[in-house]
Amino acid sequence: MSANKSNANKSNKSNKSNEKDKTPTVNAMRELSIEKLVLNICVGESGDRLTRAAKVLEQLTGQTPVYSKARYTVRSFGIRRNEKIAVHVTVRGPKAEEILERGLKVKEYELKRSNFSETGNFGFGIQEHIDLGIKYDPSIGIYGMDFYVVLGRPGARVSRRRKSQKKIGFNHRVTKDETIKWFKQRFDGIVLNR
Repeated sequence: MSANKSNANKSNKSNKSNEKDKTPTVNAMRELSIEKLVLNICVGESGDRLTRAAKVLEQLTGQTPVYSKARYTVRSFGIRRNEKIAVHVTVRGPKAEEILERGLKVKEYELKRSNFSETGNFGFGIQEHIDLGIKYDPSIGIYGMDFYVVLGRPGARVSRRRKSQKKIGFNHRVTKDETIKWFKQRFDGIVLNR
């Protein structure tokens, strides 16, 4: 009697292990996610137009934008070194995903292959900020902006932390092809070979 029970237990265990083998396991450490989204408006001059561009970014994100300075003087453009010429803001978390979705909707989920970098990031630009759903304000005007998306995997902090900093292994780095695959799956997007 006990021999029959032990044989039955063995067959049940083998059936359970076969069921487990059939379902594909996904490694959580290999999942790509949006680390941050950077929105940039480069006006090319300081003054009133730059402050209005900052208002646009504040309306869109609800965060206070940061001003960027010119690195060197370009006389033909009328830019002096250390003059504030652009404004940008970094967005993270669910808000970044929501704003990115709105930006991609303007582009009709179509990006060029050249929009994707070798390190697994991508960027694109839009012509008018009112396409994102912001109401037009005649006192502000219309501004275009750039979207820069940084993708990463869990564990990427190892290469950026201050203490005990290490390199990320080659297999764990994000590549251009992986980013394109993620973009196609996540947003059902189209990548043009240009």
